[in-house]
Amino acid sequence: MTATDVRPSSDAEATAAAVAAAIRTVDANIATFGDRYPADTTDANRYPLRPPTAGQPEGGNVGWTTSFWPGQLWLAHDLTGDDRHLRAALSHVGSFADRVDSGIDLDTHDLGFLYTLSCVTPARRTGDPRARGAALAAADHLMTRVLEPAGIIQAWGDLNDPRQRGRTIIDSLMNTPLLFWASQTTGDDRYAAAARRHTEQLRQHILRPDGTTFHTFYWDPGSGVPLRGETEQGHADNSCWARGQAWGIYGFSLNHRHIGDPALLAAAKTCADRFLAHLPEDHVAYWDLEFGDGSGQERDSSAAAIAVCGLHELADSLTDPASADRYRTAAAEILRSLIERYSTGGHSASNALLLHGVYDKPKDVGVDEGTLWGDYFYLEALTRATISGWTSPW
Repeated sequence: MTATDVRPSSDAEATAAAVAAAIRTVDANIATFGDRYPADTTDANRYPLRPPTAGQPEGGNVGWTTSFWPGQLWLAHDLTGDDRHLRAALSHVGSFADRVDSGIDLDTHDLGFLYTLSCVTPARRTGDPRARGAALAAADHLMTRVLEPAGIIQAWGDLNDPRQRGRTIIDSLMNTPLLFWASQTTGDDRYAAAARRHTEQLRQHILRPDGTTFHTFYWDPGSGVPLRGETEQGHADNSCWARGQAWGIYGFSLNHRHIGDPALLAAAKTCADRFLAHLPEDHVAYWDLEFGDGSGQERDSSAAAIAVCGLHELADSLTDPASADRYRTAAAEILRSLIERYSTGGHSASNALLLHGVYDKPKDVGVDEGTLWGDYFYLEALTRATISGWTSPW
């Protein structure tokens, strides 16, 4: 029995209405953006086209978030079965193939985000050879970011940049599925071996003894010795950035699915328990878990949406029904709040699915706005709540 099976009819109706509203917004955005790309976040609650950068035109395929737009289109196809969503999703394959072939903005571990949703999905579903080739090329490029002897995947920037050398971040747990897919596709275990080693390093060092997580962690690039944890987008080095904790729930759960190591499942549970213990009254986290009701700080709806998906992934891996039900119930409570208080509902002047997200509060970027990843994971959460046995792209 799934969470959908036991949800009260009012929740089921609210979820169905939320799906219909989200699809209306996605359809309108197909007309607006087509095979171009929205910006990372809204501006006054509306997505503009991505600004021109890195030699690419307005709406060009640069940055770490572009795949969340075709990712939404694949989810829309899952929910509707409508061929126009399939055609719209497939229209992005060429852009991502050109991006990796031309070496455009590839100095990032987020190749996993970028190519899992844009190219692995069509390779699996349609057998598209260009999508398969682009995803494998992206996996090969991601492998160049593995730093020995630490065995971690460097997060950002040129591999010789002294500020970024030896640094990884908790989001990287969501980028490893590209490597697991590459091993499954080619029969070459070196991709999966790199992902396994990287994930174990994060389990040991980015997860703190109190169950919170660092945003970023450094290793000495010469000796591989673990050095220190820091934050880039959280409130402080010793606080807990809410989106990072949500990535921990989802990322450790995903890697457990691929690896089968019970220590990763335990890490996911630890992240989940800490996240849930720090939720405010309406179940949607503030941008850093240090803050609560009355703090005057902003929420991060995208952290909540990621956590919903991660809690479902975690529950699906548990053999104890009571524990699984507890996490599914928590996911349902968060999703209910997102639907009722944070979604645009298809009736807003916004072209986002979800409002009140935070990209980077310390740098005052995308604060109290819609976020492209928040929209994707909100729609994934709705898909998980709607389709029993849904097949994850991760």
